[in-house]
Amino acid sequence: MNAIMKNKNRTNQMMKKTLLILISFTSLIACKTPETQKAMIEKESFGTTQDGRDVERYTLVNSGGMRVQILTYGGIITSLEVPNRAGKLQDVVLGYDQLSDYEKSSPYFGALIGRYGNRIANGKFSLEGTEYTLVQNNGNNHLHGGTKGFDKVVWTAEPLEQEDKVSLKLTYLSKDMEEGYPGNLSVEVLYTLTSENALEIHYLANTDKTTVVNLTQHSYFNLSGGKDILDHILQLNASGYLPVDETLIPTGIVADVTNTPFDFTQPKTIGRDIEKEDVQLKNGLGYDHCWVLNHPEIGMRTAAIVSHPTSGIQLEVQTDEPALQFYSGNFLDGSHPMKNSDGFYAKRAGFCLETQHYPNSPNEERFPSVVVQPEETYTSKTIFKFTNK
Repeated sequence: MNAIMKNKNRTNQMMKKTLLILISFTSLIACKTPETQKAMIEKESFGTTQDGRDVERYTLVNSGGMRVQILTYGGIITSLEVPNRAGKLQDVVLGYDQLSDYEKSSPYFGALIGRYGNRIANGKFSLEGTEYTLVQNNGNNHLHGGTKGFDKVVWTAEPLEQEDKVSLKLTYLSKDMEEGYPGNLSVEVLYTLTSENALEIHYLANTDKTTVVNLTQHSYFNLSGGKDILDHILQLNASGYLPVDETLIPTGIVADVTNTPFDFTQPKTIGRDIEKEDVQLKNGLGYDHCWVLNHPEIGMRTAAIVSHPTSGIQLEVQTDEPALQFYSGNFLDGSHPMKNSDGFYAKRAGFCLETQHYPNSPNEERFPSVVVQPEETYTSKTIFKFTNK
């Protein structure tokens, strides 16, 4: 009888151990964190342009579940989903549902901008004794590469996958005198989504003739999902900015931000000073100015930090560029259809943080040069890093 009882106890103990192992294994599976998921990239059709070119949309997903969707048309970021304070994914960029809306009337939602981001006065500049005339698509000025800039062309895409990150390489050849610019410019833009919830953007360009280049990314951010961005808290690593005339062309001087509405050296809400009596705010209908970033000699550094108190989402912008254009969405007028909604984007529904060289640099000798020679390679890097608090 004792032997039978001992065997029975031994069997019960073995069953308990087996059950504990099964429970532990099941718990490990159930508690598997998003960080253990494999990064991935997928492709799907996003329609056909008016001139018959196929457009694809690539979805990049990192190990934590963050998702970025990018079109071959304009290199446009159509969606960027990041975790909020509650751990739920939240789309933080403005955009459209359909390709036709991007073609018809877009304020550069999510697009790559080139050859020259921002404005060039009167659409003219001189280079090596030759005057070049560009498309005038913003009053008398040239804006964001012209009527058909890099935001409106179809790029060639190559997906790249690694264990901890995924990338999409976009390439485009801008031919000599396209939109008035000299030189055949070969451009490469590499979007990389890392496991640290950062979207890295590497720009590279080569030319066969002396030209000017100033590339940037024009996503409109809204970290709250609300109707406007005035309650977002912004800090800029810049003690100077570029005042502009009534057509938003820099006057040529760098002004100190101290005791002005343009002082974001300490965190403050975007809306705190935006309606103050100020000639510069009047010219831009709000903020639409270029801030001169501190310590350009460092290279990669933090240019801006913006957060929203309710969603808990924080965006840190890092760059090696000398400046950043902060635009508070002043020209959004309720005519642009909102994605995933029957509504429309109202004034100041999103803000832009465009890393770049100064506007109108080809016509200002005192500004950092944007000239690229055939023997040189243009390079630039920007990182949009997201965290939640």
